[in-house]
Amino acid sequence: MMRSSAWCARCGTATGNDQPGMEDGDAMITLENNRLAIRYPDVHPDARCTIDFQRTLRIPDDGTDYPLPPGLGRFPLRHLDDYAARLPQAWHRRGGVITPMHQAEAMWISFGGSDYPFAVKIATGKICAVTGDDWVNHLNGDPQDYLVLPEQPWLDGYCVEKGFIRQFVAMPLGEGYTAEEQLTGEAEHGGLQVVAYPMKRKRYERLMSPRFAMDFEAGPDVCSSPAPDMGLAPGGRMRQEIYDDPYGLDAWDQRHASRCFVSIANSTQWMAVTGERPPTLPPSAKEYSEAGLPWFEWYGGDAKAVAGAKKLASLASVAELGKAKGQDPLPENESTRVTGVRTIRRSGDTRVREFEP
Repeated sequence: MMRSSAWCARCGTATGNDQPGMEDGDAMITLENNRLAIRYPDVHPDARCTIDFQRTLRIPDDGTDYPLPPGLGRFPLRHLDDYAARLPQAWHRRGGVITPMHQAEAMWISFGGSDYPFAVKIATGKICAVTGDDWVNHLNGDPQDYLVLPEQPWLDGYCVEKGFIRQFVAMPLGEGYTAEEQLTGEAEHGGLQVVAYPMKRKRYERLMSPRFAMDFEAGPDVCSSPAPDMGLAPGGRMRQEIYDDPYGLDAWDQRHASRCFVSIANSTQWMAVTGERPPTLPPSAKEYSEAGLPWFEWYGGDAKAVAGAKKLASLASVAELGKAKGQDPLPENESTRVTGVRTIRRSGDTRVREFEP
């Protein structure tokens, strides 16, 4: 089991300003081995990256700051178009892919595939996971609303303050827990939205020249909700930095953009749509720690972290909102003592968080 990065996957064919999917001529998104693979052969032969969605432990939502949990394997991804006759019309219209999550299950997003730089925006329910702002179809630099690859190997949740995130936790739309509902008052979109922009070819070739490289381095359970969709809500606090863009906003080729909508189905919906059983629930954080298995921390070297978003910091976590509602939405939320934290760092193309069972 590992924390890993990789790029692959065909994510749907819907186009247009509000529709995710494959777009912009020779840009290609494919679905490969449960990964989204994005390629821009018209920009540069090396312009490719992958995104996958990792199953993981849900850390306790208890106010404690936890290290990085492990990856427990990829969530399965399927083309929505393959199941058009069984889908709600809204899902079919937006295209993309579908993945299953149990209610209150956690995920993290892994990036990889190559060393070609990309700017990647991640939103949940069309709320930016870095700034808390509404979705827009371009990059913003102030505040930075995107991640820079390969500097950013993964994203585990909402950037609530410098060096800390709140974990992505699946909750049904319509009950008020998701970031989308807390910030907009609506339960409209759900799921995840992804868009990737490659670095401009000339900027990349300059970056790869020996002279520039020298100058650059010298510088600084089943969901029973009747809601037709699932969204992501802020869970427990985790130590994770979202890195500042070292290249600048002008480095990104915003003429080329590939977008994908990732719909999240609860267990019952997944079986009804695909005929497949969803993955089993992962162990609790307490069970994992009591087994003596490792947690992780990432060493980012001299990379600078962005400040957290006040909008996201103001969100109530699932446990906090559940308490206010008189509900208990998180099973097995006991605090756990973490030991054996392993430090990992980027080395070549390999970024892993793994353990031997």
